[in-house]
Amino acid sequence: MTAKEYLSQSFLLNQQIDSKLEQVRQLNDLAQKCTAAVSGMPRNPNRGNSQLENTVCKIVDLKNEINSDIDRLVRLKIEIAAAIQALDNPDERIVLEKRYLSFLSWKEIAAEMKYSVRHLYRIHDRGLKNIKVP
Repeated sequence: MTAKEYLSQSFLLNQQIDSKLEQVRQLNDLAQKCTAAVSGMPRNPNRGNSQLENTVCKIVDLKNEINSDIDRLVRLKIEIAAAIQALDNPDERIVLEKRYLSFLSWKEIAAEMKYSVRHLYRIHDRGLKNIKVP
C-alpha cells in the first residue's frame, strides 16, 4: 500500500459513512410515510411482518453499521495522525493533516497557509515520500 492510499483510507471511510447516513435519512422518510391499518378484525398470526417493522429493522441495522464504521474511522484517524506527527517538517505535517484528516481541498489549504497550490503539491509529495506507512 502506498502512502497516499494509506492516508486516503480515512476519506473513503468518511464518504461511506456519509452515504449510509443518507440511506438512514431516506429510510426514516419512508418509515414516516408508512401507516398502520387498524381494524377490529383478528390478524393471521402466520402473516409476515409489516412494512413499517421491516423499515425500522433496516434503520437499526444500518445505524449499527454506521456506529461500527465511525469507531473504525476514529481508530484510523488516530493511527494516521500519529504517522503524520512523526514527520520532521512542520509544513509537511500541516499539509497532510489538512488534506487527509480535515479533508480540505487544495485551494482551502493554500488559502489558509498562504502558499500557491503548486507549492503545496511539492510539500505534499515530500511528505508522502517521508511518511512511514505502518
